[in-house]
Amino acid sequence: MASKRKSTSNSKGTSVSRIKTGSFERRLSLTKAGLFAGTRMASHMATNWFSGKDKREARHKAMLSSQAQFLVDELGRLKGSVVKIGQVMALYGEHFLPDEVTEALHTLEDQTTSLEWSAIERVLKDELGADRLAELEVDPEPIGAASLGQVHRARRRDDGLELVLKVQYPGVDEAVDSDLNSVAHLLKIARLVYFGPEFKDWLEEVRVMMHREVDYRLEARTTERFRKMLEHDPRFVVPRVLNEYCTAHVIASTFEEGHSVSSVAVRELPLERRSELGKAALELFFRELFVWSEIQTDPNFGNYRIRIAGEGGASSTHDQIVLLDFGAVQVYSPEFLDPVIQMIRCSYEGDLDGVVDGGIKLKFMSRDWPQDVLNKFGSVCMSVLEPLSSDHSQWPEYAVNDQGQYRWKQSDLPSRVARQAARSAISRYFKVPPKEFVFLNRKLIGVYTFIAVLHAEFNGEPLLKEYLYGEPGNPDASSTTHITKA
Repeated sequence: MASKRKSTSNSKGTSVSRIKTGSFERRLSLTKAGLFAGTRMASHMATNWFSGKDKREARHKAMLSSQAQFLVDELGRLKGSVVKIGQVMALYGEHFLPDEVTEALHTLEDQTTSLEWSAIERVLKDELGADRLAELEVDPEPIGAASLGQVHRARRRDDGLELVLKVQYPGVDEAVDSDLNSVAHLLKIARLVYFGPEFKDWLEEVRVMMHREVDYRLEARTTERFRKMLEHDPRFVVPRVLNEYCTAHVIASTFEEGHSVSSVAVRELPLERRSELGKAALELFFRELFVWSEIQTDPNFGNYRIRIAGEGGASSTHDQIVLLDFGAVQVYSPEFLDPVIQMIRCSYEGDLDGVVDGGIKLKFMSRDWPQDVLNKFGSVCMSVLEPLSSDHSQWPEYAVNDQGQYRWKQSDLPSRVARQAARSAISRYFKVPPKEFVFLNRKLIGVYTFIAVLHAEFNGEPLLKEYLYGEPGNPDASSTTHITKA
């Protein structure tokens, strides 16, 4: 079934013959590791008690780092969904896990190990059937390998259509619950996290997210929905799903060429074109937030490609953003989005009280906090929208070019916001935000980073106004039901 043509694979390193997904062997491995780590932590705490304060804190941080690295090593050995769980915790666990743990989890790399072709071919035969699979010429070398599955290029024999097959590793969908429970148990007995109600709620959200990630039928439907919503916008490309080759564990879609966001080819585009790509990314986020109430929350740059106009036979006169992965799409309710949009609108209008009220509605500020703490927290929230502000006098000089446009990369906004928050008394009062906000915040950071990597320079205010107030020029904005509330 496999093609012998030269592979364009980006994956490196060795392949394995199978992914161990048996719940017993995985649970046993993690339990043994947790008991060992727990015993080691208990011994450390007993001996560290007699040290001086400074030495005690330094030794405790070192122990946390050691425990976290031990955890990462154990997760990496098991691979499969347990690695994806670790990666999700690294991305979204900053409010629940010690810094040492999230830093270690960020080192989890699963791009270097793929499943051998013989195992993938068995999955394809089982899922598609021999006759249907015979219609395709599949490259045995993957072009991408991750914790839950891998991607292979293919060509349809009768018409030469180029497509990609995203193939889920055997058994990972059935291992999600047991793997998540085992990782949580490991964190607990290794004394790396406090199992309070907020952590438990967040853990359940991770569980929901993981089940979405392995639901390939849902991802196929979501991909098609986004393709149809964006099909008349020439700035975006969404692969077309080929349902005849899709199953519960395989997604087939058209192959779409493109460069990585950080590639030399993209970096060498003229500033005006890079800025247009940045505007497109920002507007897509606004559509997701204000119009569709449906947001792709995974900020991984591997989910995006840039197709340069006129290159490789590209028919569009626009540079385009290719959107590749819709497994982490979140649907938000008006009850959550209305206060979020209230905070955005009030930040734009300079209404600090309205920002604070929105934060209280979202339950990560509280009416019983001192007013100065509420105001400082509200000010930090407002500063996040600096690139979208109408008051350019507050922009640092180094964040503005000669034409008065915002320089997203040079602004260093995320670091400045973090320093502003650290200098205030917020941390003593700060509550864990609702789980929905954690994912939405990560998306916003991802959008800002995407624009910064492009070294784009433009003011976001005109776009924000279109979506906040439904002004002429944006047909989608006038149809939203959220912007008139709160």
